[in-house]
Amino acid sequence: MSFHALAIVTCLAALLLGAGWLFAGKRMLQRWRMEPNPGALLVGRRIGAVYLGVALLCFLVRSTTSAELITKISLFAVLVNALLAGLGLHEYRARRAGPAILLSVAVELLLLFGFGALLLRPAVGLA
Repeated sequence: MSFHALAIVTCLAALLLGAGWLFAGKRMLQRWRMEPNPGALLVGRRIGAVYLGVALLCFLVRSTTSAELITKISLFAVLVNALLAGLGLHEYRARRAGPAILLSVAVELLLLFGFGALLLRPAVGLA
C-alpha cells in the first residue's frame, strides 16, 4: 500500500477516534468494559484532541513525495501503533479492558505492518 493510501486510512481512523473520545467518551469506555468516571473522561477528551491532531497531520502530508518526511512519519506510526497494540493486549490480558479492545489492537497492528512495510521498501513508499 502506498503512503498516500495509508495516510488517508490513518486520517480517517484518527478522525473517528478523536470525535469518539471528544463527544462519546462514556460510550468509548463502556465499549472496553471500563467504568466511565470524571477522570477517565477528562483524559479521554484530551486524547481525542491528540487524535484529531494526528488526523490533520495525516491529511496534510498525504500527498508528499519527500522520502525523508515519509520515513519520519512512518517511523512515528510504527512506534505509536506498536505501543498502543502492546498496551491494549496487556490491559486485556490483565482483565482491565474487555474484548472490544482487541478490535483496536487489530487496527493498530494493521497500521503498524502497513507503515513498517513502507520503511522496508527501497523507495520508501513513493509508489
